[in-house]
Amino acid sequence: MMDVLKKKTAKAAPAETIDAGAMTPADYRLPIWFFGFEGVLAAAFDILRAFPSAWPVLLLLLAVNIIVSLTMMRRRLRLAKALWRGKETRKVALALVALRIGSHFLLNALGLAVTSTLGHLFFACVMSAVTIGLLAYSQQTAIRALTSSPAPAPVPAA
Repeated sequence: MMDVLKKKTAKAAPAETIDAGAMTPADYRLPIWFFGFEGVLAAAFDILRAFPSAWPVLLLLLAVNIIVSLTMMRRRLRLAKALWRGKETRKVALALVALRIGSHFLLNALGLAVTSTLGHLFFACVMSAVTIGLLAYSQQTAIRALTSSPAPAPVPAA
């Protein structure tokens, strides 16, 4: 019985390590479908106003987005950390909130409140497009910052 255990442990390969210093800018880029997730989630308010029964689909997309972010895009964790810590991302988030609230207040003040399904669908498309554009810009800025800074030196083994 002990021989079987020894043979199995002897054949086990060491864990694969990823050299973050060898990553190119293309390795950091987020896939285009990830921006699609973010665009749909940014448009969620207007999607729910246009189609109130769509909330289960939006919750499912949110869960899939989180799971995919934590599993498939593990290699891009350094970019994600840079994005969330960066001032640019906070500016993007605040700009999107200001755009949402400001545009609705402005339209209400002009007597053109968005109440129709078509109006909410238009707003959803605009918010989605603006979100995707701003996130792509933030990604480019973060990639430029990550690739221009030197990678941390490897720690020598003792």
